[in-house]
Amino acid sequence: MLADTPLTTVIPASDIERAKRFYGDTLGLKLIEDREEVVFFESGGTRFDLYPTPSGGRAAHTLAGWTVDDLDAEMAELRGRGVTFEEYDQPGLKTVNGVMESADLRGAWFKDSEGNILSLVQDLR
Repeated sequence: MLADTPLTTVIPASDIERAKRFYGDTLGLKLIEDREEVVFFESGGTRFDLYPTPSGGRAAHTLAGWTVDDLDAEMAELRGRGVTFEEYDQPGLKTVNGVMESADLRGAWFKDSEGNILSLVQDLR
């Protein structure tokens, strides 16, 4: 039933105008449609939604992420656009200069304009 239906990420925004600028200008993603109750962006051929809500940015976990071929290049580009990568030092997750490394992957996390946690992952297999 759902196996043939695309999954859409829905991201909350406490300030939808600020979030639109972040996703459009800072991340360089394509705005598809702007409605009063939801905004549609596209990334890599996949649509995702931003919706206005006072509870945006309260999740303490990753809401969405991108699989990239070159983590260092993507991070450099985003840093050049003002993105700050998170540092973690906890059991099972330690970053150095924003990067977590394991045998199979490298990852980095950053927050959007609303405080939502997003990730970049490079699969090393």
